[in-house]
Amino acid sequence: METLSAFPSPPWPNPEPNPPPAVAESERFDSDSVSSEPPQLLPQLPQTVETTVSSTAVEPAASQPSLLHLSFNQDHGCFAAGTDRGFRIYNCDPFREIFRRDFDRGGGIGVVEMLFRCNILALVGGGPDPQYPCNKVMIWDDHQSRCIGELSFRSAVRGVRLQRDRIIVILEQKVFVYNFADLKLLHQIETIANPKGLCAVSQLSTSLVLVCPGLQKGQVRVEHYASRRTKFIMAHDSRIACFALTTNGQLLATASTKGTLVRIFNTVDGNLLQEVRRGADRAEIYSLAFSSTAQWLAVSSDKGTVHVFSLKVNSGSLGNDMSHQNDSSLSVAPSGSSFSFIKGVLPKYFKSEWSVAQFRLHEGSQYVVAFGHQKNTVVILGMDGSFYRCQFDSVNGGEMTQLEYHNFLMPEEAF
Repeated sequence: METLSAFPSPPWPNPEPNPPPAVAESERFDSDSVSSEPPQLLPQLPQTVETTVSSTAVEPAASQPSLLHLSFNQDHGCFAAGTDRGFRIYNCDPFREIFRRDFDRGGGIGVVEMLFRCNILALVGGGPDPQYPCNKVMIWDDHQSRCIGELSFRSAVRGVRLQRDRIIVILEQKVFVYNFADLKLLHQIETIANPKGLCAVSQLSTSLVLVCPGLQKGQVRVEHYASRRTKFIMAHDSRIACFALTTNGQLLATASTKGTLVRIFNTVDGNLLQEVRRGADRAEIYSLAFSSTAQWLAVSSDKGTVHVFSLKVNSGSLGNDMSHQNDSSLSVAPSGSSFSFIKGVLPKYFKSEWSVAQFRLHEGSQYVVAFGHQKNTVVILGMDGSFYRCQFDSVNGGEMTQLEYHNFLMPEEAF
C-alpha cells in the first residue's frame, strides 16, 4: 500500500484559507491517509533571497556534478536541477543560482519538483547512488534543510507534480492524487505504461485539470475535478511522447513518438483545434510549452531546434475559472492561408502549419523549453548545463536572437 510518514516538526501555517477539519486518529493510519502531522506550506521564497550553498569551496571543472533532472516551476520564473550530489534552484530572470543542497552521503536526486517559490519541494532519489529510495517521494522543507515527510510506493516513482492544494505522484501505470493539507489520497488512476512519468496539471486555485496517458496507445485522459468529468481523447495513432496544458487547463498540446505533428485540443469537449508540424522526419519531442496568453507554443526535440508556433485558438482570458466557461469559448481563428481555395487538393504535408521562429542547438542533446517573462522570449535549459534566453520576432519570425547564455553547472563564482 502507499504510505506516508511525517517526521517531527513545529506547527505550520495552512496553505488553504479555510483549513479542513482535523482528521480523527482512527482515520490517520489507514492505507489512504497519513500520520498525525502532515507537512504544509510556508510563505514563498522572496525573489531577492541571497544565494546559499552547502560548501564555499570552488568546484574544479572536472568535478562538476552530473545532471539527472531539469524542470521549471509553475510560472517558469525558476527552474530546479537534480544532480548526482543533490539539487539546485535557479532564478530565470535575472539568471542566478538561488540555492543548492549537496548531500554528504549518496546525493543523487532524480526528481525535484518546485511549488512556485515556496520552500516546500518534492524530491525523489535517482542516479547510480540515490540519496533516497526511488520508490519514495520525500517532502523537503528548505527552511529546515531536511525532509519532513515521505510517501512510499511499491514501485519506482516516475514523476511528481505539485499544485497549491494537491500532490500528484506518477508511477509506471498509476497516478495518485493527494490533498496537500492532510495528505489523504483523493484519487487513483490507471494508465498505460508511462515510463517517462507524463502528467500535466492546471494551476488555477479554484479548479484542477489533470492530464495523463489513457489506457490505450495514443490516448490521453483529462480529469476535470471541479465538474467531476472525465474526457478521453484519441490524440495520435502512435504512443504519446509529450503533452502540455495551459495554466487554466483549457488547452492541451500533444505529440506522439513519431514527433512530426503537434496537436492542440479543447480539454472540455476533446475537439481538435489546430495541428502544427515540427518537421517531416521522425523526432523525439522533449518538451512542449504554452505562452502565458496561449498565443504561442514552443517545442524542443532531439533534432537540436526549438520551434515557436503561432496558435490560432481564441481561448479568452487564461485566468478564468473553467467552471464558468462553456465549450464554445474555444474556437479556431481563420488561418488566412493563401492555399485555402484549394483545400482538400494539396497533400496534408503542404497544408501543415510550420513554425514561425526557430533556434538551433546541438543535435542529440536534451532540452526543455518555456516562455520567458520578457515579451517574446524563450528560455531553454539543456541537460549539458546550458541556459539560453532567446527572443523571437513575432511579426517576421525566422531565426531567434540569442540574448543570454550560461553554464549553470559552473561554480557560483563563474556567474
